[in-house]
Amino acid sequence: MFVCNCFGVTEAQVKKHAADGACTPRQIASACKAGTDCGSCVRRIQALLGRGAVPGRASAEQDIPALAEAGRREERLDEAA
Repeated sequence: MFVCNCFGVTEAQVKKHAADGACTPRQIASACKAGTDCGSCVRRIQALLGRGAVPGRASAEQDIPALAEAGRREERLDEAA
């Protein structure tokens, strides 16, 4: 599935760049140009990197406030480091 139609970048390519160390949309853009033309794919790239601005469906179904979920993500990242 294409993430960036402007440059023909697929979801698999974005995930590969992320696995190789690209942690931000800007780093993904440096690796493959995705997100550097019209910008419509930047939110999708953020979601693939786990940086989506909208809480996941599971949080909404459990009635967990969005800020609480964001804090949990930061805790998991700190634990992984």
